[in-house]
Amino acid sequence: MNFFLWLLLALITVLVVGIFLWLSWRQQAAKKTAPATLPRPRYVEEIAEEISIPDLKQQRQIFPEMPLPSRYGVDRLVLLARDPNWLYAYWEISATKQVEFITKYGPEAWSSTRPVLRVYDITGVDFDGKNALSYMDIRLSEEADSWYIEVGRPDHTFCVELGRMFNDGRFVALLRSNVVNTPRASISDRIDEEWMWLEGVYRSTGRMQHGLSSAGLVEQLERAAGVSSPGNWHPGLEN
Repeated sequence: MNFFLWLLLALITVLVVGIFLWLSWRQQAAKKTAPATLPRPRYVEEIAEEISIPDLKQQRQIFPEMPLPSRYGVDRLVLLARDPNWLYAYWEISATKQVEFITKYGPEAWSSTRPVLRVYDITGVDFDGKNALSYMDIRLSEEADSWYIEVGRPDHTFCVELGRMFNDGRFVALLRSNVVNTPRASISDRIDEEWMWLEGVYRSTGRMQHGLSSAGLVEQLERAAGVSSPGNWHPGLEN
């Protein structure tokens, strides 16, 4: 009887130890197969740096300013109508044109002549260089390349020639300009019934006393600066 009791106790002991060992093995196996736990991140305090704005002026590529040439080596004479009484002309004579003049009239021809701007009144004329109604001459300096011309003839047609004047009065044209028309200096004679009421306004302005206009001031300044004034108009070259 005691033998069986001891045997039962031994079996119970072995069973308890086996269960304990089995549970321990399961825990170890579970730890090995479980996903690794990521370490908790440590937050580090960061200080923002000063924001620097790039200097666009330093980064922008600066190109040197190129001055416009005073001459282009092209023969040209351009005439513009500034207002009813004034014209404006500018020109350029190339070295080739000077050589042609010297070749034709002699090596001393350029230095012995003077530059002249001849202004033609060609109102109602198909101008061919000799049939102008009248003309006037303006003596220029050798350095001049533009000129204000006071013609005092509103609603007229003009053309100019730039040339050289010999001592005997002979004029040789080098360049001829385009043709321009000066505007009217009075109210248009065109009548529109829709604007008839303005006629009384224009008439009333004639009784008002005006001071010197801005255009008059400009003309006085131009005269003081040496621009041309109305010259003596001569009859046309051919009648």
